[in-house]
This record gives sequence, structure tokens and C-alpha cells, in this order.
Amino acid sequence: MTTRLNRRLRIAATVIVSVAGIVGLAFLSTYYYLKPTLPDVAVLRDVRLQVPLRVYSRDGRLLAQIGEQRRVPVTWEEIPTVVVQAVLAAEDDRFFEHPGVDWQGVLRALAVAATTMELSQGGSTLTQQLVRTTLITKERQLRRKLREIFLALSLENELTKQEIFTLFVNTQFLGQRSYGFAAASETYFGKPLAKIDAAEAALLAGILQAPSRLNPAANPQRATERRAYVLRRMRELRYLDDAGWREAIARPVSRELFGPRVQVDAPWVGEMVRIALLEKHGERIYTDGFQVVTTVDSRLQRAADVALRSAVLEYDRRHGFRGRAGQLELEGRDDDAIALALEEYPTVGGLLPAAVVAVGRNDATAVARTGRRYRLPFDSMRWAVRESRPAPNAPGDVVAVGDVVYLLPSSPTDALLAQLPAVQGAFVALDPHDGAIVALAGGFDYQASKFNRVMQARRQPGSSFKPFVYSAALEAGFTPASVILDAPVVYESPAPEHGIGVRPDAIEGEVQEEEDWRPVNDSRRFYGPTRLRDALVRSRNLVTIRVMRQIGVGYARDFVARFGLPKEHVPADLTAALGTAQLTPLEMANGFAAFANGGSRVTPYLIERVLTADGSVLEEAAPKFACGYCGGGAFLPAGNAPVSVAGGGRGVLYATEVGGGLPPLPEEERAPRAVSEANAWIITDLLRDVIRRGTGQRARALGRGDIAGKTGTTNDGRDAWFSGFNPDLVATAWVGFDQERPLGAQEEGARTALPMWIYFMREALAGRPERRFPMPDGVVTARVAADTGPLADASAPASEFEYFLADHLPPGVEGATGAGVQNVPPPQKYEEPIF
Repeated sequence: MTTRLNRRLRIAATVIVSVAGIVGLAFLSTYYYLKPTLPDVAVLRDVRLQVPLRVYSRDGRLLAQIGEQRRVPVTWEEIPTVVVQAVLAAEDDRFFEHPGVDWQGVLRALAVAATTMELSQGGSTLTQQLVRTTLITKERQLRRKLREIFLALSLENELTKQEIFTLFVNTQFLGQRSYGFAAASETYFGKPLAKIDAAEAALLAGILQAPSRLNPAANPQRATERRAYVLRRMRELRYLDDAGWREAIARPVSRELFGPRVQVDAPWVGEMVRIALLEKHGERIYTDGFQVVTTVDSRLQRAADVALRSAVLEYDRRHGFRGRAGQLELEGRDDDAIALALEEYPTVGGLLPAAVVAVGRNDATAVARTGRRYRLPFDSMRWAVRESRPAPNAPGDVVAVGDVVYLLPSSPTDALLAQLPAVQGAFVALDPHDGAIVALAGGFDYQASKFNRVMQARRQPGSSFKPFVYSAALEAGFTPASVILDAPVVYESPAPEHGIGVRPDAIEGEVQEEEDWRPVNDSRRFYGPTRLRDALVRSRNLVTIRVMRQIGVGYARDFVARFGLPKEHVPADLTAALGTAQLTPLEMANGFAAFANGGSRVTPYLIERVLTADGSVLEEAAPKFACGYCGGGAFLPAGNAPVSVAGGGRGVLYATEVGGGLPPLPEEERAPRAVSEANAWIITDLLRDVIRRGTGQRARALGRGDIAGKTGTTNDGRDAWFSGFNPDLVATAWVGFDQERPLGAQEEGARTALPMWIYFMREALAGRPERRFPMPDGVVTARVAADTGPLADASAPASEFEYFLADHLPPGVEGATGAGVQNVPPPQKYEEPIF
């Protein structure tokens, strides 16, 4: 009996060894057969992950992330333990023990494949999944499975377990364009990977099985069920105790999606960077991990966004309520169902869509798209006057149950009634010393309208163009004391055979057969003899027209081009005096930068550095700097002022450093001169007067003496502007409709655009000491009669000091080099064409 048993055991052992040998030989033969088709696993050691373009502010805050794949690579040390545990529990709890292949799982999968001729069972380790998604095709075939096994074994010999796990965490697709756990954490939870908990880690690990179907945005219920499985496995493997498991399993799953962890909202900046890099480097910018450091200051960018939205909403409120945005049937719907129904209404510029669920005597209640309830006090609705209706006396006069309206949250529980504005705005701020763009907002909301009005909207600047004309006039011999007649003037249209006359609202390429042109002041009044200073401060149209007439339209057009304003967009006729040029807000801000920096023409730039994925510098900006310092004068700090409001760079140091300590700025690094320091200083002094006593008096609310600027309103009030500056910051604000039409009664630069500039400057200059504008060489002071302009002595009853260019002194001043411009008004009527 024993002999027979031993014989059977020997036979069994022989069979097993033979089968094992045959299997081994077959396995080895298969390996050598497939070896030529196997990719080199060593490439994974230096694998180049598709990393999107990332755009940063000058102070290191993420502004934008652009690419088809959202990915944030992490190192082994940056992977939280709870993520490692969740992945092991969900996919491969023996990962750190097996050699790359879990043979038990393989045998189970092969057994099923042998009977069904289809590989449908799992059994894949993390290593196998990694090679499947990175090195081989995805079709479910036995050949592919064998290649997967061989590659996994090879990879385990090439990389450590930690390296393999890190690659797995960085490469796996987790739905919603998110590749890797760090990107998915930002997408589903709006937080970095380092801050997720067990419930969140389990949710991400559960998505791996079917990313498109199991992600919470696609199917919250299935995501919850899969998370429960992973949490149960984590408890079984003692990664979680009972209390931790109960807490995690009770957490609700949200279908809300978050974007990349953008720290500063600057979408127009991101798009400008994308376009610039695409032109230079092509499509690889979306995958090669380019990092771009811009000149944008995150604090100033936030201030620009808030300022623009505040000014636009204030304008919109002044023009009444246009009614509800839609209506919902609320019967049978709880707050979650209402929030879900509101998904078709976008969030725009911080305004939330909400459905009114109750209307009382003193307030209303609404459920927002976020699912949160807000109270709307009646005081927040008083502005909502509808056309042809009396002012509301109660919430019911404005809203009704079921109305979809937009809210502006003012606290976690209260909100203000709002509406999507029909008007648009633009804002841009520059460092005047080198042209760096420190803040830019191209509209009210990027998702609602991607049109970049700062760069692309050519609009008439109106009276904000006048400082350039007056700068040309100073250069031509006028002085701030020159007296020009502010009286009616008529420009006759030429006879048909001589051409067609130009109206004040004509733009390049448009001509109109019209009656004579009779320009007027905004007030529709005439003020007689007027000093040039007062003409700019009060924005007198007729004086400006006569000034341009005398210096010559051609001369004026050539002169304004010195400021970087494109000559081809400035009409070749006297209407240009009133700002009928077609200019962008960026061009206007850059033009005013020459007054702020002492007369240099800087070039706006946005990209400071371009880095490769490994941090190497690929490109670096080389701006030219305003160089008042180099000439012995400039804008000097008052006391121990900080170098720059915008963070600044070398150009600011050269412009503000007192005394020595810096080597002379090389000639090749100096920005070309637009006008002399003396010319820029006098125009700046006139523009300070605009704020002290002219059309920009609202800006006195800032309580500063180092600001200057000019309002602008175009024909029929279609555009409202304000461009202004201090020695370290220049900014332009614009408000108007994309499809040009009047803004409405009493809507002009001072009321509509200037508040935007004030809101921005209040934040930008907060805590900054005032910076004085020291008088440069080339400026002479003389006493003049306050009303009439001629020189006066100290005994004159109404006299004041005025500033003159040293080479354009009026008669009677000792040392005068010329007679200057005579104070004789030109004729009141011209018969010839005004081209």
C-alpha cells in the first residue's frame, strides 16, 4: 500500500515538474517571441509627463493653467500616507511584496480566459496597470496581457517600488481631464493633494476602475458606492479604525467641480500669454510644462477686478432693473433640486443665479445655484426701478416666487439683488518706469465674453486725448498762460467738387455728407478768453480745436506718435483734437506713462520670464527703462518711500534712487524720449489741476497730492474714460457698450469711469507715502494775471505763479529766447476744408 502510494506521489511529482517545466519553457519561449515587440521600460525612468502651461504672477501666484490634460506632478515624499493606503486597498494591497506580478491573480485571469477566450478578469498589479497605460495598447487580448506581465517584471528590476508608485499616482486618468491624483484633488475637492482626508482619498482611488463612469461629477451615486468599497477594504487592512471608517463613510459626495488651483483670477492675462507662446513654440506649450512668470502683481490684479466690477454694477444699477433672468417651477423641489435646476444659469463676475422661494414684507429668500439660502433685504432692492413703473415699495414689487435672479452675496446669509450688466468695462495698469503690465481686466467676466477690451477694443478716447495735444502745443510754443478764445466757431463743409466734410463723430474710413460742423463744449456754453491751463482743466473743446488748428493737424499727429499712439488711427483733421482717434485702453495707459515717468516712451510687456519644466530660463524680458535719473532729474521719493507700488524692477530703481549708489544706466537700456522732462512735468502739473479743481475732482477722495489724470467722454456719451497716474503707477479705465450706443444721461468719464480708477488706486496706494514730482531743469516760474494770462508783478491783485518751458518764455521775462505764441485768438470761421 505504501509502495503504491509512493509510486503515485512520484508520478504526480513528475507530472507537476514536467508541467511546470513545459509551462516555464512555454513562458520563456513566449518571452523571447514577444521580446522584439516590448518597449524599453527604462524610458519610464525619464518619462516626460504631459504637463500643462502654467502662468504665474510676479509674486509667484498661479494665474492660469492651460492644457488638454490637467496634471500636477508630485514626488514620493509629497504623496500623503492616506493616498498610498487608499490606492493599495482599492487596487493592489500586496504591491510592496510581489515582484510586479501577483501570480494568484494572473492564474485566476488565465483560467477565465481559457474558458471564454476573452480576458475580462482583473488581477493586474499597480505595476501592470502602469505599463498598460504608458507603454502598450489598451485592447483586452491574451497577447497584450502577456506583454504586460513581462514589462511589469522588467520594470520592477529597473525602478524601485516608490518610483513605480509615484509614476502611477502621476499618470493615471481620473476623469474630467484630470491626470494624476494631485490634479484630481484640485478638480473634485478644490484643494492640494497634501490636504485630502481618508474619505477623499478613497473617492479618488475608487475612480481608477472606471474614470469616466465613477467620478462624482458624472455619477455621484456610483462614486459613493465605489468609495464605500474602498473604505471597507481600508478598514479590513487596518488602515482605518471603526471610528475613522464611520466618519468617512458618512461624508456626502459632491458633484461640484473645481478648476485648477488658480490663486489669482486673471484669465485675460493667461490667454495673452498662451497666444504669445503659441506663436513662438507651437502646440508643445500645452504638454511640455512651460512655466511663465508675468509682470502682473497679484494684489493689484485683484484690486483691478474688484474696481471694474464695482464700477460696472454701479452704472447698471443707475439704469434700473430689466427684470428676472428666468423662472422655475418650484413645486415638489427641495433646495438641492432647485440648485440642480439652476445649473443652466452661469455664475458671472461673482454674481450667483438664484431662485426666489419666498417673498415677505421686508425681504425675500432665494436659493442659489450653490444650494445655499440667502436673505434679500428690501434695501438691496430699492434701486430696481423698472422702465415706466413707479419706484418699488416692497419686495413683491420687484420679485415673485419662482423668479430666477442674480445675487451678490454680502455675507454667508445675506445677498444684494443684482443683474447681469449689459455694459462692459476694461482696466489696465502699468509700471511707468519700464512698461510692465501690473494689472489687466479685459471685461466684466471672461467666461461670459472672452473679448479682451484692453487690447482689442479700439474706441474714441474723447477728452482724455487732449493732454497729448497740449503737450504738442507746449512744444510748438504755447504756454499754460496762453489765452485762447472760447467762442462759437463754424467749419463749413467744402463744396461737393472739393470733397466731403468731416463731422466730429466721424472715424477713419467713414465720411458723411453733412451740414457745417459747429463744435461746442460739453456744457453747451462759451467762456470767452481762456488760459490754456484752464482749458485743459475744464476740458474746453473749442480752445483745443483752435490750438490744434494753430499748431497744425499734421504736426499734432506726428507729435502724438511719440507717445506710442498709432498715427494711422488718429484722424488727419481737426476732429482729432476732441479725441476721435481709435485707441485701445493699453495704448492710452502707455501714452500717459510718458507723463508719469518724466517723458520716456516705454513699451508695455507682460511676460517677464519663460521657464522650461525643469526650471531653466528659456526667455527673459529685456525692457528699456525710463531714465529721468540719468538726466539729473526725475520723480524722487518723498522721504523713505518704497521703490515701487507695483513691485517694480531695475527701471524703478533708476527712476527713484536718490543720490549715487547706482551705476549709470547704459544707453542701450534707456527708453527713447517722447518729450522733454520739462514738457512732461508741466503737463503733469496741469493734470494734477484736473483733479484739484477740474473734471477729475472725485479723485480728491483719495486724499493725495501726487495723482494726476484726465477724464474722457466721447460724442453722444458712447465711451467713458479716465487715465491717471502717480510717479509709480499709471492706469486707464474705460466703460462702454460693445455694440456702441450712448451710455445715458449724465454718464461721462467723471461719473462712470473715474470711480473704477479711484477704487483701484485706493487699494494700490494704500499705506504708500506720497511721491512728489520735483521740478526738472528747463522749467521757469513766472507770475501771471490769473484771469488774462499776461505777466504780472507781485503787486497785482489777482496773480499767480505759472510754469513755462525755458525755451518758450512769454515776452517780458528776462532771459527769454523767443517771443512765444501771441495771445491773439484765431478767426472764428474758416472757409477752407479742415483736412
